[in-house]
Amino acid sequence: MPAYSYTPQPFLRPPELDGGSTGAPVAIVGAGPIGLAMAIDLALHGIRSVVLDDNNVVSVGSRAICWAKRTLEIFDRLGIGERMLKKGVTWKVGRLFHGDEEVYSFDLLPEEGHKYPAFVNLQQYYVEEYLLDRARQFPDLIDLRFLSKVVGHDARADGVTLRVETPQGGYALEAQWLLACDGAKSATRERMGLTFTGQTFEEQFLIADIEMEQSPFAQDTAERWFWFDPSFHPGKSALLHMQPDNIYRIDLQLDPGADAKAEASEDRVVPRIRAIVGERPFRLDWLSVYKFRCIKLDRFVHGRVVFVGDSAHVVSPFGARGGNGGIQDVDNLGWKLAAVLTGEAEEALIESYDEERGHGSAENIRNSARSTNFMTPKTPIEALFRHETLRMAHDQPFARRLINSGRLSQPCSLEGLSLQTPGEGRVRPGEPMIDAPVGEGWLLPRLQGAFTLVGFGGIDLPDAGLRRIGICRPGQGHETGRDYEIHEDREGHALRRYGTGLAYLVRPDGHAAAVFHGEVPAGAVKAALARAMGQREMA
Repeated sequence: MPAYSYTPQPFLRPPELDGGSTGAPVAIVGAGPIGLAMAIDLALHGIRSVVLDDNNVVSVGSRAICWAKRTLEIFDRLGIGERMLKKGVTWKVGRLFHGDEEVYSFDLLPEEGHKYPAFVNLQQYYVEEYLLDRARQFPDLIDLRFLSKVVGHDARADGVTLRVETPQGGYALEAQWLLACDGAKSATRERMGLTFTGQTFEEQFLIADIEMEQSPFAQDTAERWFWFDPSFHPGKSALLHMQPDNIYRIDLQLDPGADAKAEASEDRVVPRIRAIVGERPFRLDWLSVYKFRCIKLDRFVHGRVVFVGDSAHVVSPFGARGGNGGIQDVDNLGWKLAAVLTGEAEEALIESYDEERGHGSAENIRNSARSTNFMTPKTPIEALFRHETLRMAHDQPFARRLINSGRLSQPCSLEGLSLQTPGEGRVRPGEPMIDAPVGEGWLLPRLQGAFTLVGFGGIDLPDAGLRRIGICRPGQGHETGRDYEIHEDREGHALRRYGTGLAYLVRPDGHAAAVFHGEVPAGAVKAALARAMGQREMA
């Protein structure tokens, strides 16, 4: 009996079966975290969508569990961040062991002044549940269709026709855009004959989620523990994470050529878990065996068909880059597609999604492949490098920086890509903005969702036809006389992180598009805004 109680979602007869139509401009295939987040993001911009899934329950097994700070900030904009924070297990400390000896530990967020922590561990089924609840808050904008299998599609220059099978018959669905959020085994991708490029590793890992009331961690803490060559699993690596509901995730490297079915049997798994947790009582909740893959499509945009999340790119789970990278896809695409559909931008803006998220996924794949090669060396030189690095790391701090047990997910910088206006600042154009406590709340929720011009330290912001926010020192908020929002930097974090006398043009996805020093000309802001919307010159 799994720890999570699965509730089947109802099948609702669609109007197309009776000759009608919703007329939604966007069809989203896949009601996992990426598809649901995509629908919510579009709804926040006033765009209607139809979400189709051949299943009727949230994901089986905990699957993705580690949600990074940047992803949590995006989920906060989508409306479920605080719910995830309340339910999830917060952590920021990782410990690395060689044999049974701790080599070093690291703190992923040592400074104060952030709304969200470095990571929250929360099973994917909870994330999907929360996203479903949130999606239902937009009944006029999000049409959820379960037990609705897309069996074909025909794409044109101006739209897509989908063929859908349901328990009550088949129908054709018309849409202007098709967003393929249907996962690593994407049927959309297969129908189009598109293939991944990259690297598939032969090594296999066993995932075991166990329910265990007695924690191996210190009281009231949760950490990431990674072992190289532990006594309980000699010659291989292992990973331990804590999740809500007394569920623990254990990853164990398997022998080359191991039989996946045999390795996932309780007879093999239970003794291995017992060697790790000792005499603590536990129950198996979920088992799976997987191979590392670091692969991606060469292009994410194919006319009116756009690939998002695992349908576009797949990485190994070490480093928590899969689900986090997919949510960053959503964050990048949502505002752009909305701008195109409302006529604020040309269709060419969607090409920047391919540019920016292609860059982001390539970065994730590069880091993930490096982690995999360190954990499972392929050549005698790689094996010697790992052996000597781990040997020296016990007493040589420089060697600890060379150990790669999965570089953890970091937000992607878009610096130097086409939508950004080059410039210098504490946050550079293309980098994501950094949160800080301001006024009675937080900075990032005030910046995300729409283009915003934000100034720090009393700088004057011109009226350039977009939202403006000023951040000042405590006690100066009532003295400015400005005709836009002014918030005090109540703890000093914002001015320290951004500088005084600087202004930033912030994109709806929270990335800086341009930076201005001193006087901010309205014309320069408008030019940077036009560039961020895919225009080289003002109309």
